Amino acid sequence: MRTVTGPTEKVVIVGAGLGGLACALRLAGTGRQVTVLERADGPGGRMGQLAVDGYRFDTGPTVLTMPDLLEETLAAAGERMSDWLDLIRLDPAYRAHFADGSTLDIRADTAGTAGEIARLCGAREADGYLRFVDYARTLYQLEWKRFIDRDFDHPWELASTDLARLAAYGGFRRLSAKVAQFLRDPRTQRVFSFQSLYAGVPPHRALALYAVIAYMDTVAGVYFPRGGMHAVATALAGAAVKHGVTISYGREVTRVEVGGSRARAVRTRDGDRVPADVVVLNPDLPVAYRDLLNRPLRRRLRYSPSCVVLHLGAGKAYAGASHHNIHFGRAWRGTFDDISRRGRVMSDPSLLVTNPTQTDPGLAPPGRQVYYVLAPAPNLQAGPDWSRTGHAYADDVLRVLADRGYPGLSEAVQVRQVVTPDDWERAGMAAGTPFAAAHTFGQSGPLRPGNLAPGLDNVVFVGSGTRPGVGIPMVLVSARLAAERVGPARSRKGV
Repeated sequence: MRTVTGPTEKVVIVGAGLGGLACALRLAGTGRQVTVLERADGPGGRMGQLAVDGYRFDTGPTVLTMPDLLEETLAAAGERMSDWLDLIRLDPAYRAHFADGSTLDIRADTAGTAGEIARLCGAREADGYLRFVDYARTLYQLEWKRFIDRDFDHPWELASTDLARLAAYGGFRRLSAKVAQFLRDPRTQRVFSFQSLYAGVPPHRALALYAVIAYMDTVAGVYFPRGGMHAVATALAGAAVKHGVTISYGREVTRVEVGGSRARAVRTRDGDRVPADVVVLNPDLPVAYRDLLNRPLRRRLRYSPSCVVLHLGAGKAYAGASHHNIHFGRAWRGTFDDISRRGRVMSDPSLLVTNPTQTDPGLAPPGRQVYYVLAPAPNLQAGPDWSRTGHAYADDVLRVLADRGYPGLSEAVQVRQVVTPDDWERAGMAAGTPFAAAHTFGQSGPLRPGNLAPGLDNVVFVGSGTRPGVGIPMVLVSARLAAERVGPARSRKGV
């Protein structure tokens, strides 16, 4: 595998998002001198936290899976995850709410979930679920080490007997069709295929190989850190500082200074010049090319749909709600065409409602609740004028929720923050989507933008825009891959 050339002792990382912090911690474990420059006032990037009137809202991802990757990241500097994070395994991981009024809990163990499915759909469907679990587990075993948890210098490195096995196992069929081989009830089909939306592709167009995402959260488990998801970023930042990383907040990098084929330094908005042997860029990859390198990305990317998020602090709780709730509308396939092809909001939306105070009441004032409502929406390449419609659409979403088990929520809201694709773009995300480039076939694996900047000897990318892709597990893997691109340790710090 290619690595950067020349000296690598002084590393400057632009951005204290999850990828930047994880990469910093890994590089600190090799004894390098690492500086992280972050324009915000604290760590986290997309995994931020908004504090308003005693409420604490996580502003980014709400689903944490595969905590062993966090364990590995901290262990790279000699730390134990249990010393930094209190993780709670959620049971149920999700509660699915369907348009016919029925619900289905995805339990923390497969036997429990099979029992729930048998209760709702019958024993035959429960048996199909168990066969789907075996299928998804085998897919995971086929894909993880060979295609996800590794880097590529050339696309032809993908060719192998493992690729043939993946094809023979149906990995390149459509996800919805493959799931339907195991599950016959439309409700269970939705529950075990919607996860492809995390990768920016609807189930009827996603490849079956993305069933591994369903395996990660509905089988391997969903966790929540006490203090909110932002606690993950706080933990990584704290561990990094403990091991010698300098993190400077409120310092916006405006460009990478390049001489010949090497980055020499980064320049900040306040006029500082910070020299670097290696520069690692954590901002959204297309934005980093455009704004920091002043170079074109030599390909046209197809971006994932975006979302509208409502952060609600309210004085009302609902007995039917769990920590994570997925509210499916009656419509399904056509709603994805609404946002990805017609450039309009879902006519019959499916919504994610996260109620983290179910697990950690300390995120709100006594007796109050935090709600995070996510509605899939078009990105800015296709969508409406959010400056005119954003708050009106939020009102529409609240009316939908009133009919789906949250009566009186709108009247009980004491704090309301609405985030639209315009806001995601202002936060530095290309096309106004927090989900980066979609995981289409031509933008997955070795075909996703690489983590070495072409024509530059010492610039590395980290985060969801590069390999392996979107989601907390993938970003943590990207941090290890980026650290490996910097190369083996010159000297190893005793830890």
